[in-house]
Amino acid sequence: MADPVSWLLIEPDWKVLAADGTEVGKVKEVVGDSNADIFDGLAVTTGTLGKPRYVPAEQVGEITEDAVRLLLPASQIEQLTEYKEPPTSAIIEPGSRNDSLWSRIRNVFRRPTS
Repeated sequence: MADPVSWLLIEPDWKVLAADGTEVGKVKEVVGDSNADIFDGLAVTTGTLGKPRYVPAEQVGEITEDAVRLLLPASQIEQLTEYKEPPTSAIIEPGSRNDSLWSRIRNVFRRPTS
């Protein structure tokens, strides 16, 4: 039996096993915040044409190298909700020097020229 590993090591295409050890899919994506060490769950593909299913972290039993064992029986995998990718985060780049906070505040209090 393989030793358990951290959720941070899970890679796409690792096997996903039901509670009885039956292979039910592959990891498509790991959902969580690695900086805060928060594991939210997995997106799991169950077939070539099927949409990925979302497995919450509470349903993940054991993680070993190359495999994730769920607490769910194989019959419940297709009943999981479809995985929806979170919206991408916007990266706000600092503006030009003319767009500094001080410049914007100063522009608010300027008198209009006639």
